[in-house]
Amino acid sequence: MNDEAADDRPLVLHVRVVTETGGGPEKTILNSPRHLEQHGYRAKCVYLHPPQDPGFQTLLNRAKEHDAVLIGIPDRGIWDLSVLWKLWRICRQEGVAIWHGHDYKSNVIGLLIRAVYRLKLVTTVHGWVSHNWRTRFYFWIDRLSMRWYQQVICVSPDLRETMIRSGVPETKTELIRNAIVLEDYQRTCSPKEARVNLGFAADIPVIGSVGRLSQEKGFDSLITAVSQLHNEGINCQCILVGEGPQRTNLEQLISQQSHPERYYLVGHQVDVRPWLETMDVFVSSSRREGLANVLLEAVAMEVPIVATELPGTQLVVEHQRTGLLVPVGDHRQLAGAIAEYLRDDTFRRQLAEQALQEVREHWSFSGRMEKVVAIYDHLMNSQSFTRKNTIQPTNEPIDASIS
Repeated sequence: MNDEAADDRPLVLHVRVVTETGGGPEKTILNSPRHLEQHGYRAKCVYLHPPQDPGFQTLLNRAKEHDAVLIGIPDRGIWDLSVLWKLWRICRQEGVAIWHGHDYKSNVIGLLIRAVYRLKLVTTVHGWVSHNWRTRFYFWIDRLSMRWYQQVICVSPDLRETMIRSGVPETKTELIRNAIVLEDYQRTCSPKEARVNLGFAADIPVIGSVGRLSQEKGFDSLITAVSQLHNEGINCQCILVGEGPQRTNLEQLISQQSHPERYYLVGHQVDVRPWLETMDVFVSSSRREGLANVLLEAVAMEVPIVATELPGTQLVVEHQRTGLLVPVGDHRQLAGAIAEYLRDDTFRRQLAEQALQEVREHWSFSGRMEKVVAIYDHLMNSQSFTRKNTIQPTNEPIDASIS
């Protein structure tokens, strides 16, 4: 028997559906295995992805950087039953003890596998975005399936309230906020130096954001706000880091502004830290959001924050103390908040420093993982589950990608 098969530590399997290079949850999921090792758990990640999706290689590279085992399963859609069989096989071969889902499909599959294979069910609610009737139906199924999960982790209070209203017992829900590995986000140079390094004008302030170019991120509002600043005579440039379905629409909107040459859509960047360092102001203009990891990252990189008034965002940003808050979709107030920062360097630095102190004290990744481990420990110590009741792992290998 190989060393892994002989390892009696409980194995946690993180399962998620991704397209392209994923999103914010990857920063939490791929960071988890190395922290779980310190608490007596093994962990592996399984991502379901479209066949031949080029973005999955980027995720494999990121997993390697974090010492995380990432297994890929090509997923051809809702009727691809081979996905169910492959995941059951992984559970059987690896001796999975805890299934940790991260979206509607992984949550439903977890329930189905549990019918034939004994394991504990945990899920994390990262938030939902309803694009059309189909996704709204999927999210309804997701909320329904979570009623049978033993523990539902929510990253913000509003998501926890949604789960309780959906019929998940309050005792099964737990608020565990997103967090970051603070050591990974340390500023190395000034914004001007960072702009020179990336080929931008050093003396023109940067208003920036990072995220998927999708409707819920509200980047159209940010673009319009920056245009208002230009019209008021405030010299600035706007950098948006990310890729997504709204790119063409945003490019068209930019072309209609008074200074289109001051906007830069730089696409997906594997490492966003050099881009965060260019920014004098980070803007979270989202219409809907749980708690974006990149907001914490920007704070850790000492970038002042302007954000829309959303429940998750307000966990980090307290108006006039750790950042500035504006109503959702109000580009005029968004422009006003940005201008307030640009006109007062002392005020901008003060709020950035206070936000950094808040994140250092309350948003460390190790502290978050201790709360997750407490959930795992409780489930593993329950009378309904003992290690001897599981199917023992086999010697069959699991490849990085299962065709």
